[in-house]
Order: sequence, then C-alpha cells, then structure tokens
Amino acid sequence: MKTLVIILAAFTFSFALEAQESNTAVAKGNKAYKGKKYKEAAAEYQEALKLDPNNAIANFNMANALFRESANEEADKAFDETINLNRSKQLTADAWYNKGVSLTGQKKLEESIQAYKQALRLNPADTLARENLLRALRELKKKQDQENQDKKKEQQQKQQKEKPQPKMEDQRVQQLLQRLEEKEKQLQQKLNQQKVPSPGQPDKDW
Repeated sequence: MKTLVIILAAFTFSFALEAQESNTAVAKGNKAYKGKKYKEAAAEYQEALKLDPNNAIANFNMANALFRESANEEADKAFDETINLNRSKQLTADAWYNKGVSLTGQKKLEESIQAYKQALRLNPADTLARENLLRALRELKKKQDQENQDKKKEQQQKQQKEKPQPKMEDQRVQQLLQRLEEKEKQLQQKLNQQKVPSPGQPDKDW
C-alpha cells in the first residue's frame, strides 16, 4: 500500500506576526520529522496551530507525525481538521487519502474505503488511491466471506447439538430386531434347501 503523502513545507503567506511564528514552528517540526523524531515534530506542529489554528499544513503534518507515533485516533482527528479547513483541493484529497491509510492499518476497512473514495472524487487521477481502494474492497469481501463461513459452521454445530440423540434403550431394541431378522433369514434359507430334492433321489412311484 502507498504510504502517507507528506508535505514538509509552510505555505501560509501572511505578514501577521502570529502567522510568521506559526510557520517557524512548522519549519522546526519539519526538521524533526525528517530526522524521524515524530513526537518532537508533533509538538512543534501543535505549537504552530496554537499560533495559527487555520494553518492547514501544520494540521496535515501533525496528523502524519501522530500516525508515525501510532496515535491513530488522534491522527484521524487531525486529518479531519485539515479536511474541514479545505485550504486546497489537493491538500484535502491528500488528507482523505492519508486518513484511508490510517484506517486501513486499524482494520477499519469500510471507513477506509469511504476515505479513498473521497480522495478519488477530489483527484480522479490518483491511481495509487484507486489501487488502495481495490485492495481494501477485496480485503473486506474476504473478511465478509470468512464471517459467513464461520456463522454457517456455528449454525451447523448448533443444529447438531440440538438434534435428539437415540436413547440407549432404543439402540438395544434396534440391535435385537436386526438379530431377529438375521435369524429369520437363516431359517428361511434352511427351509428352502430342504424343499429341493437331492440330485440322485428317484422319482416317487405312484
């Protein structure tokens, strides 16, 4: 599967002091992220968001850092924040895509499928998003088929348990009847043999 889309840049163009300081924090976060210091990076992005809550890049990169730290639920919320800010079509598509990757890792296949679909609606040319969508759909079908088989097996076992078992007395009666049938067959065979004349026996003279 495709890994996360990463945007290590600060694209908030503003002359406001808060925005400038926010971009500085984003830059520090990016440096930590490149050094695989994801916890430190997330803290810097969080600081950037305190200074500029509408900094979509800080939101997006913080979500990626949280994902790397296996804080999946927090990462998903940060991706949602990026989506809600809706600063650019491409960034929103990437946020949907990355959220899909996160959800897939959590085995939330139905939710990840919806995320990939949203990414493709915004960027139909994203072939890798389409590949991930197909993989998730196949995985979901496989999971559903397995669940159906397990349910069927469980139902068969339940029916087998509920099926009345023959009592010991009934089994003895059945065995006795079989023996009587065998003896009757043997007696019938003997009677049939007695009726057949011996090969050298003369005919009766009347």
